[in-house]
Amino acid sequence: MAANWSENLEDNLQLMREMLGHSPDVIFRTFRITSYQWKVAVVCLDGLVDKAALNEQVIKPLMLAKDFPDPNSEVTEEQIKNAIADSVIWIAEINEVPCLNDCVLQIMEGNTALFIDGVTDVIILGTAEWNGRAIEEPLSEATVRGSREGFVENIRNNTALIRRRIKDPNFSMINYKIGRRSKTNVSLMYIKGLTNEELLLKVKSRIERIDIDEIPESGYIEQLIEDSYLSPFPQMQNTERPDRVASALLEGRVALLIDGTPFALIIPVTFSMLLTSSEDYYERWLPSSLIRILRYGAAFIALFLPALYIALISYNHGLIPTKFVISIAAGREGVPFPSIIEALIMEITLEILREAGLRLPKPIGQTVGIVGGLVIGQAAVQAAIVSPIMVIVVALTAISSFALPQYAGGIAIRMLRFAMMLAAAVLGLYGMMLLLIVMTVHLVKLKSFGVDYMEPIVPIKINNWKDLLMRMPLNMMKRRPEMNKPQDRTRQ
Repeated sequence: MAANWSENLEDNLQLMREMLGHSPDVIFRTFRITSYQWKVAVVCLDGLVDKAALNEQVIKPLMLAKDFPDPNSEVTEEQIKNAIADSVIWIAEINEVPCLNDCVLQIMEGNTALFIDGVTDVIILGTAEWNGRAIEEPLSEATVRGSREGFVENIRNNTALIRRRIKDPNFSMINYKIGRRSKTNVSLMYIKGLTNEELLLKVKSRIERIDIDEIPESGYIEQLIEDSYLSPFPQMQNTERPDRVASALLEGRVALLIDGTPFALIIPVTFSMLLTSSEDYYERWLPSSLIRILRYGAAFIALFLPALYIALISYNHGLIPTKFVISIAAGREGVPFPSIIEALIMEITLEILREAGLRLPKPIGQTVGIVGGLVIGQAAVQAAIVSPIMVIVVALTAISSFALPQYAGGIAIRMLRFAMMLAAAVLGLYGMMLLLIVMTVHLVKLKSFGVDYMEPIVPIKINNWKDLLMRMPLNMMKRRPEMNKPQDRTRQ
């Protein structure tokens, strides 16, 4: 929509009132540049604008201006604008907008529009400021050793956290406004000369194809640009940690920051990244490798243990030692349900308790999770609804799932655990193996923005195994991961 600004100040203000719907939080302040009686007006939104900056650096200097063109002299619009920008206004960020829609959008973002009587251009002053949460440790990715800073909901604070860690002049950002109505600010971050151009073009093309009313959270973009929406596995990594994003950028990946959410997206992602923590690189390589191996073991237990119990109890008794079989049979005496129903009861109860703990306030949520699990488990055993061994299996599964560092990856394991249990109930160990083959085929075929999800396992790239199951010493990891196809492979 073209501006068609009038030279008459009142006409322009009336146009703004009609466009903004006469909202009560819109501030219209009309005054005169005292020395020469030039009539001007500022338009801004209460709550999004820095009123102190507006008063002290815009209105006050204009009202007290002395070095300003005389209205009785013949001056051009350009001379008036230059006088304001060069001699009067103290704001660092000053721009002009060519059309009405751009002007309204700038006001909605917290900036101030300056109208001058007799001038057909609108000057936008960078006065945006709004209250937000202080930078603090991210709740979803706590670490023992490492940075305590986490992203917040303000995208400019978040980009500053990355800027502070990467002082490379090649660090670049591409800004988008996504959402026909929300106009959400989105920043695509990469390092020029390092990030693969093909990857960058692929991400840009998918972002530019998004056509939606609003983007309230990064999950919207994740779902709109991922490779396969039918896959249970995340094809982008979400994180609240600026150090993780900085490390990913320096490996040749790209990152997306979205205004209004503390969760950034890292692209592309591989399966091994779901079992990796930032802390792995801050500790020495031996303890880091041991902890990572434990995580892989925890993922195996979280996925297979309940299904293995069902398969052994229902079909494959001969694989259990005799004394153990007798112990299990004694524990199951009086239990009226088959093993699959028994397992489903406990697993569903566990998921309900986990969800209840997340939704309740923190002190209450932790109490509900711990006490609820103990009370329900003990009561279920005494009522002969489930066997004691089943309670042990579910407890081990829950503890193992808590050891997974990535929440999105943990959800995928939890979903597949139920599928594995059903496969074990139908065909025993044979059903588990069939489902495992299907999962493996899916993972091998799955891609994240052109990168094989199972790299560096499939295809085999031995050089990248230094950071797979074990994390080798840093002085042995001299090259960046080959899977990202960085333009500069040398890291050390």
